[in-house]
Amino acid sequence: MTTAWRRVIQMAFLSLFVALLVTGKIQLWIGVFVLGVLTSLFWSRLYCGWICPINTVMDGITLVKQKSHIKSFKIPRWLSKPWLPLVILLLFLLVFIFVLVTGQKLPILPLLFAGGVILTFFFPAELWHRFLCPYGTILSLSGMKARYAMAIDPEQCNNCGACQKACPAGAIKKQSKHQIVKHHCLVCLKCQQSCHQNAVRYH
Repeated sequence: MTTAWRRVIQMAFLSLFVALLVTGKIQLWIGVFVLGVLTSLFWSRLYCGWICPINTVMDGITLVKQKSHIKSFKIPRWLSKPWLPLVILLLFLLVFIFVLVTGQKLPILPLLFAGGVILTFFFPAELWHRFLCPYGTILSLSGMKARYAMAIDPEQCNNCGACQKACPAGAIKKQSKHQIVKHHCLVCLKCQQSCHQNAVRYH
């Protein structure tokens, strides 16, 4: 039931995004994102998993690739450096400031949308979610101290690794038991759906 509601919400916000894009009012989406940042302080990155139009389309592409048994290229090492998201975020903020100061209209969000979608045809979604999306980096920072998040119960986890394979953001790491890195988690519930031990919960 939760998965169905997630799909409905995703499609509703994707429709809103397209409508704003077509009518030339895409800048209003910033309000939706700011609301997502504020909610991430309490409920983690719900914006990423439930609202983001880029992720919604990426989900569809990933599903088609899985059904068609199309393999992704491995993420290049030079694109998986821990400092890269911060560099991209800095460049993004500089461009944003430039737009505000000069008043010039640059299609920043449509370009990011296109970038995320195109990359997902060739690489795992983790590349975009973890390393390249500036919006995701902002939400990972604001969501570090979120009150509610996805978590794995170590008592019920049998370390099968199904959740780690299902996670599109590479947010699950194995130590003595599998653990979810809260600020990387999209709250997309895919880990929960893949767990046969009912060890994954949002609380």
